[in-house]
Amino acid sequence: MTDQATGVTDPANRVEGEIPGKPTAASRTTLSHIMTGSDTNLLGTVHGGVIMKLVDDAAGAVAGRHSGGPAVTASMDEMVFLEPVRVGDLVHVKAQVNWTGRSSMEVGVRVMAERWNESTPAQQVGSAYLVFAAVDGDGKPRRVPPVIPETERDNRRYQEAQIRRTHRLARRRAIKELREKRAAEGIDD
Repeated sequence: MTDQATGVTDPANRVEGEIPGKPTAASRTTLSHIMTGSDTNLLGTVHGGVIMKLVDDAAGAVAGRHSGGPAVTASMDEMVFLEPVRVGDLVHVKAQVNWTGRSSMEVGVRVMAERWNESTPAQQVGSAYLVFAAVDGDGKPRRVPPVIPETERDNRRYQEAQIRRTHRLARRRAIKELREKRAAEGIDD
């Protein structure tokens, strides 16, 4: 149900017949990997694509856990690299479901890195938001359980995810309209 005052959907207030919700912690996971020389780019730091694969792997595990079956990457939003990752860094990719729709889920990912042989705290080196679609054996969308935020931080992430979803849909709609307009004007791109 949607709170009329805030416009925010409360996943705990589900409609009769819906799949029971799952708390955020039920599928939260951390994937850790030590970076080696084979992970480097031409600058000698870890290639962004290596980090992106780890992000997608962790997010996919979370989406599959939350949905109880296969889930495919539909989009990746806002992949941000804050600091370079170096050979010898122990990278921790922390992921959780932030929001769920009927068959889609937004997974938030935080990338942390620490030196493998030091006792200094890990620092955040990146973040991303991915959207996954749960699919059945035929690749068709299937329903996912609502996510139930457990903390104030989870509630904030849930609300921010709804804003990102609104922006994604508006962007998609605007691009579609522009392309249709250009096609109607005979402009072939």
